[in-house]
Amino acid sequence: MKKVAVIMGSDSDLPVVEKAFAVFEEYGVPFEVHVYSAHRTPVEARVFAGSAAENGFGVIIAAAGKAAHLAGSLAANTVLPVIGIPVKSSTLDGLDALLSTVQMPSGIPVATVAIDGAQNAALLAVQILAVSDEGLHEKLMSARRAATEKVLKKDAEIAAKFNK
Repeated sequence: MKKVAVIMGSDSDLPVVEKAFAVFEEYGVPFEVHVYSAHRTPVEARVFAGSAAENGFGVIIAAAGKAAHLAGSLAANTVLPVIGIPVKSSTLDGLDALLSTVQMPSGIPVATVAIDGAQNAALLAVQILAVSDEGLHEKLMSARRAATEKVLKKDAEIAAKFNK
């Protein structure tokens, strides 16, 4: 199975991206975590992205706040899918990071999740890997069925209580 790379622009992003780790562990997806900055370590970030496919990665997740150029700089150096997580910062509540991540030029796509949306980023990475992994696909389908059953159970409980 291909690995997922989780790249943070700063170690201060760790509390956000840790939510992704539980998803990978739940689905049995191997992952690696690194800190590379688009601005402070551009060469290292470029080298990592450029060699990610040959190093066994299938998806890259990039989490960054403020100017949030990390996802785009990684995407510019690989054809692997890159998922950006805009991280909420103290200045503009993550709106700056969201716009920097989502507004990519034509030809260099970055999938973007919600501000601090590490869990959805991880699930999207799992879905991408599941395209070529039937076991992973079945785990995702099972989780969706369980979520449906949970909501329908809550619906029945609320309906029984209030719909007389």
